[in-house]
Amino acid sequence: MAQKKISGVVAAIATPVHEDGAPDHARATKLARFLLDNGCNALNVLGTTGEATSFSLDERKGVMSAYKAAGLPMDRLMVGTGAAAMSDAIALTRHAAELGFAGALVLPPFYYKGVSDDGLVAYVERLVQASTDNPIPIYLYHFPAMSGLPWHVALIKRLLEKFGTRIVGLKDSSGDMAYARSAAAISKDFSVFPSTEAALIEARQGAFAGCISATANLNADLCARAWRDGDAAALESAVAIRKLFEGKQLVSGVKALLAHIHGDPELARVKPPLAAFPAADRAIVIAGNDTIRAKRVA
Repeated sequence: MAQKKISGVVAAIATPVHEDGAPDHARATKLARFLLDNGCNALNVLGTTGEATSFSLDERKGVMSAYKAAGLPMDRLMVGTGAAAMSDAIALTRHAAELGFAGALVLPPFYYKGVSDDGLVAYVERLVQASTDNPIPIYLYHFPAMSGLPWHVALIKRLLEKFGTRIVGLKDSSGDMAYARSAAAISKDFSVFPSTEAALIEARQGAFAGCISATANLNADLCARAWRDGDAAALESAVAIRKLFEGKQLVSGVKALLAHIHGDPELARVKPPLAAFPAADRAIVIAGNDTIRAKRVA
């Protein structure tokens, strides 16, 4: 495959929205450029933090096209193309391939629970076959708390045996580091990204390919120092920013803090069914972030 593999600090980038809920392409691409210029090695577009499943098929394709039209480096962008409907997943994956995205991040089809491994293999097989002419690398998205279906280690091995180098890696949002290490041990060529920047030093030592984190929208500069230089103090500050969201709504919280950081209230808007970050939580998170940042300057 022509695409280079993604590694390092990857922000699960938020998707700004207009008042009517439609994606705000101008703000989305502006934020993407900022993150790529300020610490992110790559971006994960239209993931959970990007509210992908709240957008229609056409809206998702439109967001993807906007990144391309803005002249962003497509070899530094992976994009979520998973969907409950097989035809939608195929359409999104093909569109991602045509635009030159570096990878398609694929959730298992998330409505039916308790489906067999055979069913999941068949789902991936259809995606692989449908994109044979333009073979975009496929990353598995493991988030069983949301999808209800795991890409468990035995299933990953089966997929690698059947589809070879088309399956290149995994984003692990389970929070189970033992699982992440088991998945990473399958093959040195299988790139595993835990969803927390706390794993960056371990990743830097070769255990993982990097991290794909929602809070890298907010602390990418600190994460970059940890990844590039092994800066433990920077990582401690990055993790402290992440911990501000414990027990709070993560997506609306990330957007609220993005609005504060960039001085743009429009960035705080979320699309239903998500609701605005509560004002009390917003005050706590902003104060905590500003305190962490001030201590680094002092």
